[in-house]
Amino acid sequence: MKRIWLLFAQSVTVLLAALFVVATLKPEWLNRSSVLPTLVPVIESTGSVLPGSSAPAVNSLREAAKAASPAVVSINTSKAPENAPQSNDPWFRFFFGEQNQGQPQAGLGSGVIVSPAGYILTNNHVIEEADQIEVILNDGRKSAAQVIGTDPETDLAILKVELTGMPVITLGNSDALSIGDQVLAIGNPFGVGQTVTSGIVSALGRTQLGINTFENFIQTDAAINPGNSGGALVDINGHLMGINTAIYSRSGGSMGIGFAIPTSTARSVMDAIVRDGKVTRGWIGVEPQDLTPELAESFAVTPGTGVIITGVLQNGPAAQAGIRPGDVVTHVAGKPVGNVAQLLSAVAALTPDAPAKLELVRKETKLSVDVTPGKRNLPRRQANR
Repeated sequence: MKRIWLLFAQSVTVLLAALFVVATLKPEWLNRSSVLPTLVPVIESTGSVLPGSSAPAVNSLREAAKAASPAVVSINTSKAPENAPQSNDPWFRFFFGEQNQGQPQAGLGSGVIVSPAGYILTNNHVIEEADQIEVILNDGRKSAAQVIGTDPETDLAILKVELTGMPVITLGNSDALSIGDQVLAIGNPFGVGQTVTSGIVSALGRTQLGINTFENFIQTDAAINPGNSGGALVDINGHLMGINTAIYSRSGGSMGIGFAIPTSTARSVMDAIVRDGKVTRGWIGVEPQDLTPELAESFAVTPGTGVIITGVLQNGPAAQAGIRPGDVVTHVAGKPVGNVAQLLSAVAALTPDAPAKLELVRKETKLSVDVTPGKRNLPRRQANR
């Protein structure tokens, strides 16, 4: 029995030694892969795409950036320094000498080529009061730009350059955006050169920010910094969804709250400026106020489904249509309005002298009236620019 046990032990030892040699020198014989020891457990990719391959990476936005970036331009502006009133007076120069008139003011921003004809969308504040405007394409070409028109109330401006073979961005449907959609912000922050940042749509329809007269902003957490103004906000297909305009910041840099003007607004402004040289908006002559929950209850209206009229201009379009103080406007030309900003935008979109239907509630009675809007005048400060 002892002899049999000794023979068994020797056989097992020899087999284990042979298995160790095979596993070390010829692991493929055992259908195993040779692995290097590691102290950190990881999950490695099993993809077969080699470095440098043109196959798209998972969750990469590079195709969107590749499609949109060529159509985003840098804009450099300059403004000559203002001369002192006495600078041309010889007696002033005799007593005080030649005065330093200061340095030209320079600015920078971004823009988006939206037409093969050379039209570029940007912000009004990027080119406002500039004496010279230079556009620099992503391929290095430069050109002086002509201002076709501006709309300070939406902070949009239309430029035009005379170049051939320019890349053009594809306009997307900004009304189809949803909170959580991925977006890219493309521009020239701080003048360092074209930069792409990514984020998501954080909110839609932002109003009452005190930035523009007509506000309907897309809010995003994609990093937007000084110099990005006028640049593109695009979706995962590289389609233009908005024009980056402003940020909320306590430091001057990005804090994850940026605002863009929707493409739908930008396109309507651009069409009006190119067609008529200016944007003409409707006006009905009312003083509106948001409905508080208490007011909504007293007027038997669901909160957020209307705007109360607190004042009506005598002989204005609304007064002539029979609208009275105390009426609650719920729809303008079929579009629901839930706050003052929405009412203002809906009325502004009306064509002057063309009748439009307003739906309202008066003493728990639903009414429909036809209003012929007038032409909205620019605020005095903007009209004098």
